[in-house]
Amino acid sequence: MSKQQFQIRNAKPGEFQEIGQLMVQVYSQLEGFPDQEEQPNYYKTLANIGDLTDNPGTELLAAVSDNQDLLGTVVYFRDMQYYGSGGTATSEQNASGFRLLAVSPKARGLGIGKLLTKHCIEKAKDQQQHQVIIHSTKAMQIAWKMYEKIGFKRSEDLDFLMQGFEVFGFRLLLN
Repeated sequence: MSKQQFQIRNAKPGEFQEIGQLMVQVYSQLEGFPDQEEQPNYYKTLANIGDLTDNPGTELLAAVSDNQDLLGTVVYFRDMQYYGSGGTATSEQNASGFRLLAVSPKARGLGIGKLLTKHCIEKAKDQQQHQVIIHSTKAMQIAWKMYEKIGFKRSEDLDFLMQGFEVFGFRLLLN
């Protein structure tokens, strides 16, 4: 599948359930990541991911193939007060963020995660934000390395614990 064979667009409400199922599948298969019994509220958020779009400036983005197969997804937050993480990220000003990036197992290795990330960065630039904030965990080492290659830097001031599970903050300055 070449880059010309998919697009990134806002998810349609009729796709929210499929996207939630993909997120639950992807996150539950991460080695070292809490399972549904350990983090039931987190997985409930994943399953009902479309609910986040009720917040102003929050977009559920989908990477889809030409025939509209779901390849990956991410939630973009224009306003950090709706970001929904622990720690201090929700009080950041002049910042956008994204969370809950997931790539379908059938689309891994195609650069979907990188394209979704860059799409979010471009949205933040278009909105004249000064920074993009994200979080990752040790269970997400592939994504972590990708974020660092794109230019995100660790920001320990954004770290927090999610029911005892370490979550690490990253920041990309845009100016």
